[in-house]
Amino acid sequence: MGGRDAIELTRALVGIDSVNPALVPGGAGERDVAAAIAAWAGDAGLEVRVLEETPGRPSVLVRAAGSGSGRTLLLCGHIDTVGTAGMSAPHEPRLDGDRLHGRGSYDMKAGVAAALVACRDAAARGLAGDVVVAAVADEEHASIGVQEALRHVSADAAVVTEPTELEIVIAHKGFVWTELTVEGRAAHGSRPHLGVDAIVKAGPLLSGIGALDERLGEHEHPLVGRSSVHASMIEGGLDLATYPDRCTVKLERRTVPGEDAQGVEREIAELLERCRREDPALAVEARTLLVRPPFEVGADASLVGALSDMAAARLGSPPPVVGASYWADSAFIAAAGIPTVLFGPTGEGAHAAEEWVSASATAACTDVLVELAASVCG
Repeated sequence: MGGRDAIELTRALVGIDSVNPALVPGGAGERDVAAAIAAWAGDAGLEVRVLEETPGRPSVLVRAAGSGSGRTLLLCGHIDTVGTAGMSAPHEPRLDGDRLHGRGSYDMKAGVAAALVACRDAAARGLAGDVVVAAVADEEHASIGVQEALRHVSADAAVVTEPTELEIVIAHKGFVWTELTVEGRAAHGSRPHLGVDAIVKAGPLLSGIGALDERLGEHEHPLVGRSSVHASMIEGGLDLATYPDRCTVKLERRTVPGEDAQGVEREIAELLERCRREDPALAVEARTLLVRPPFEVGADASLVGALSDMAAARLGSPPPVVGASYWADSAFIAAAGIPTVLFGPTGEGAHAAEEWVSASATAACTDVLVELAASVCG
């Protein structure tokens, strides 16, 4: 029953446009999907609280209150999606065999639906502890939703229901975004003695970034693989007849557990210093734009064992315990001191023009979360 309800709820959520407006100007945002979740949870007899520190960007907390003598399990998923470019009918959910198609079906409205239905079904068991679902805004951009939710929720354990192919994810990468600004001097192209070409000045920096990436590739984390750096964007120049007065290079440095922003900033500072030694006239500044930390929990953590047992009972064998290359809100939850793992359904097409989630895996995920709630909350 719960699995079928999770599939139907996924269809309803996919049918609501929730494109993140920070990614796509004019995007619908989370207001309508948050209202639908709040209404569904209210009809299910669950406690509902809508959070909206940032106007137009609500998140929803749904609680199945226990008797007060047990532990609290937090289930978390994001309700925003990326854009719909290249999709013909992104918000018309279509079930084709086991595959439910539509924007957000896989990333990650099925996981949110599984969490909500599991919360409802766990409440019917009269648990001692609380089950809380945080359906949060803005994970695809700056994660304002989970940060706001964590100011209102405490828990003893957490599961982020991102799509993990029904595997247990105990580690993922983080990232640091950096902007390098190289200064030149504008001049007419016919007067080279007056100009300084900022784009050419950026050349050694780009070579240095490539060399740094090669060095980073020499070591791998056992769960998430190698760290990396790449030049994501470059911009400069005024017109074809003018020496460019500025060149901006934006970098993404993917970090693995054990690395942090301070270490990345030292790497960048050392790169700039080497380039300045080679070219004392080089004028360049670095600025950190955004930091998201990596995440890791021990494979021997009690939450990992409990989830493995519950999943084995439903799936027939213990699921693999793995790492993930992407970043997720789990890093914020773990940083708040809450033991956290990721576990969600299977599918394909995150951020792609063709996106689908497995209906049977969504049902299985729901069933496992109900049993985990019973185990954690008592």
